[in-house]
Amino acid sequence: MKSLNLAASDLGRINTLLSLDDAAALINAGAPLAVAGRKEALDQLPKGKWIGGTTPYFLTGEGGQIIDASQVFVTDFSGLGAVDVVVYDEHGLQGITDDAPENGFALAILPFQSAVHRRFAAEASSYPQAFLKPTVGWIAGFDLGEAGAKAYVYNGLTGEALDNRVAVLHVALEDGQMPAVEIVNIFEADGVDVIRFTEAGFSPAEVVVNGETVKFADYVRSRGREDGRLPLVGDYSGARINSSIRLIEGDTVHLYAPVFPGIDYSFAAPVDDYAAAFQSEFAAHSQDGALWSCNCILNFLFGELEGKTVGSVAGPVTFGEVAYQLVNQTLVQVRVL
Repeated sequence: MKSLNLAASDLGRINTLLSLDDAAALINAGAPLAVAGRKEALDQLPKGKWIGGTTPYFLTGEGGQIIDASQVFVTDFSGLGAVDVVVYDEHGLQGITDDAPENGFALAILPFQSAVHRRFAAEASSYPQAFLKPTVGWIAGFDLGEAGAKAYVYNGLTGEALDNRVAVLHVALEDGQMPAVEIVNIFEADGVDVIRFTEAGFSPAEVVVNGETVKFADYVRSRGREDGRLPLVGDYSGARINSSIRLIEGDTVHLYAPVFPGIDYSFAAPVDDYAAAFQSEFAAHSQDGALWSCNCILNFLFGELEGKTVGSVAGPVTFGEVAYQLVNQTLVQVRVL
């Protein structure tokens, strides 16, 4: 394989945008990879030990970028333990964690608004191994400027583009190593109201606000939050997990991640400067052993991150993030310690 002069992760592995020729060279050399880019680019890659997902949006060391089909973003998982490519349908999603190595993690890519996306979002936290064998990953998307565009994931072993499967890398680590999954969330609950839901789902009709049941759409509009800039922030035993508003159609609110009964939610407090807030929050997290990360499309858009850097972050900009379960408007990172 020809020599590549490339940016790398903290562990010295490739984690950057590459030309299609350079990506193909890595694949042909047998490197286990996670790849992201436009469908037209991913369709051109050779078969090999890789998984992929569609998105044209990225954060890089040079700033946020919207790429064309001449490049893809590549993370190389060489030099760890064994890496396996696996694909699951909606009925086999528990295998993401069940089949993961005892010491390691799963990297999963799911197509936006697919059955696997919806089912994983609803069930992931209930899988028996969910918090013993960590899963990170992202929801594949598309160019928001292309009408009718669709999200795909890729099984690199066969070269197939799939719109209703989850593509997974099971990554084993060596003895003495361990994965650390981190969520960088710039949002805090505003504390104005306590919001509860009686049913789980992406499109709740009603909400209980400070003990009073009202239409969710009416409440969102009354708070002026219909633009989706500020997510709901759920209190999961002290962990802040966001559920972001995708759109409102009449009396129906559609979310990017489901809400659940028994969780106290509030809308997020306003953030004056997205980029600065991410810089500050990211700086509070160690980058020792940083391996892979992704960030949300809503942060990219509302934070106007095109052309702006967020520390050393490099990775796909996504339509949802996975850190054990589906999360939104966050940066997810995995480090190897």
